[in-house]
Amino acid sequence: MSTNIRPRDALTAAGAELHEREGGAIELVVRGIPQSWVAADQTALRYPYTRWIGRMLDAVGRRDAPLRVLHLGAGALTLPRSVANRRPGSTQVVVESQRELCEAVLDRIPLRSDARDSIELVYGDARDVVEGADRGGVPLGGAFDGIVVDLWDAATVHARVASQEFYAAVARHLAPQGVLAVNLLDGDDFGYARAQAAALREVLPRVAVVGDGLGETGDRPPLGNVVLAASRLSVDRFLGDVTATRVVHGSALDSWIGNAEPATDLTATDSPSPDDPRFS
Repeated sequence: MSTNIRPRDALTAAGAELHEREGGAIELVVRGIPQSWVAADQTALRYPYTRWIGRMLDAVGRRDAPLRVLHLGAGALTLPRSVANRRPGSTQVVVESQRELCEAVLDRIPLRSDARDSIELVYGDARDVVEGADRGGVPLGGAFDGIVVDLWDAATVHARVASQEFYAAVARHLAPQGVLAVNLLDGDDFGYARAQAAALREVLPRVAVVGDGLGETGDRPPLGNVVLAASRLSVDRFLGDVTATRVVHGSALDSWIGNAEPATDLTATDSPSPDDPRFS
């Protein structure tokens, strides 16, 4: 720990808890919202959205080749731990704003030796980091094969890190052949996710939406994870092993986005609240 705050105190201050689960796994819960699941071997991906993103990263380059991956948002470092195991030799940068919470989690669930030396932790605001790196701020060290944007504050994705301008700053750090994956929260008519997909498409030409439901039957699905995948090249190659209720890309994406306007710094909103009566 770099401060005098004890791990248990840091968890309490953040409204966070670490719960032991079956099979020796540990789950991070923040203000009642499950955030991360770390398996006993630190490699398995339990939450569906982490499996979707993990399979997108698996599709980058050769299966046995190391990757450079940027993670915006740490949680319990579930995906970085998995990448370190699945792609030995990978180098990863993890950006996290809540240093004390992250260090408390690592005190309870240390990184394995295969990940410890290959994961760099950068503490700071994600938007400041991706924008400031080009202006003498934190150096991110070149382009990344994969970028994961998973910037939840309990159950909220804040507007500041969910706009066309933010995605443009992030995309500057993406390698030409790389994939950018964004974990969002939406349901009902998916108006929020549609505006996010429209914004991301203004930045990167190939976009896909992955989720359970996505409103294809006219029903109004409950709130849940929606993952956007984007690339400068064809996004299809990142979707082959993704198993979700629905994957929307290509010409179908135009219909799915409909008349939703891209979310910008002037128009972006926080993600929908789980307390919204639409999702009850």
